[in-house]
Amino acid sequence: MTRPFEGVRILDFTQVLAGPYASYQLALLGADVIKVERREGEDMRQSQLSQEWGERGLAPGWQAVNGNKKSLTLDLQKKEAVEIVKRLAAKADVVMENFRPGIMDKLGIGYAALSAVNPRLIYCAVSGFGQTGPERNQAGYDGKIQALSGIMSITGHDATGPTRAGFAVCDVLSGATAAFGISSALFQRTHTGKGQLVDVSMLEATLAFLSGPIADYTVAGHRQPLSGNQAVSRRPTANLFKAGNGHLLLAVNNEKQYQALIKALGLAHLQQDPRFVDWAARKQNETALRALIEDKLAAKDAKEWETVLDAAGAPCASIWRIEEVIDHPQIKARAALQTLNTPFGELRFAGSGFRLAHGGGKLDRMAPQLGADVDAILADVGYSKADVAALRAAAVV
Repeated sequence: MTRPFEGVRILDFTQVLAGPYASYQLALLGADVIKVERREGEDMRQSQLSQEWGERGLAPGWQAVNGNKKSLTLDLQKKEAVEIVKRLAAKADVVMENFRPGIMDKLGIGYAALSAVNPRLIYCAVSGFGQTGPERNQAGYDGKIQALSGIMSITGHDATGPTRAGFAVCDVLSGATAAFGISSALFQRTHTGKGQLVDVSMLEATLAFLSGPIADYTVAGHRQPLSGNQAVSRRPTANLFKAGNGHLLLAVNNEKQYQALIKALGLAHLQQDPRFVDWAARKQNETALRALIEDKLAAKDAKEWETVLDAAGAPCASIWRIEEVIDHPQIKARAALQTLNTPFGELRFAGSGFRLAHGGGKLDRMAPQLGADVDAILADVGYSKADVAALRAAAVV
């Protein structure tokens, strides 16, 4: 069974995380992705977390978003490399890059130059602020975008102040946006036959994911404060609670769930307590309600309560660590992590995050060693073995 993007060739100049995450999603779904790196390889191949993998040029975080890709090294400052890129672009469907605006143009391989070679080419540029506007030349780093976008203004606690997310959330959601933009352009091309520029701004992609808080302000004038662990529903029973020797996140957002919670905790008598008769009263007496709930939760560990309360119809979750959730029965049952047999042993990686009834995402090969596919890639666009040897001798590839 073919996958959605089989037959689609992508020339991928992206590096670090946002761009590679985007091309990885398309590679999982069958696209033929040629990753172009400088001759010494991109910095993300190294790792401070693992000296062993860093020395191999296969840092875990780099592998996480570069599986199913081929590796081509080029010194883009050299005219021979520009010629190689143009030959590849002539046969490509998509070019991706995440340099600052204008860099690829200066090299002679920007959108104008490559679309002249191939009018059907879709060219995706991912940057911090987009290809136009007063901030277009500013660097776009995940932490900077988290702070600027408003994410950090609503994340954290009053006592400790704004907090960034525990992973590079703006990078990956920008990557997801880029993958969606490319998919849209590819589909549109089936109607028009024309390629186009896909201009992805990390800031704008992040704002698109903040549509709720934005509308809260633009429609109702509500300024959202730091929310801690409070759900957007603002229900007092949709928050983080102490339980046993840990914590439990309750997601009790409606009346049926609230009644299930208090009964499961042995607090059914609160049904007659005027302090907790409805959501308005519960919110007004939130401190007292929290004390009663946490007093009961103290009797068992969080994971025990997770089983009890979920069964009762009161949604919740204990705090799972990464090393725990990857072996969660649900994750195992759906094979959400993909396993590869590699020269370095069996490795596991996250996949697409969705399933198709047929032809879904599949990890076929681990992230490539630097320059592993130079010969095959160049042969495909007409370079002989002697040509490739000369290019190597000239430090082009």
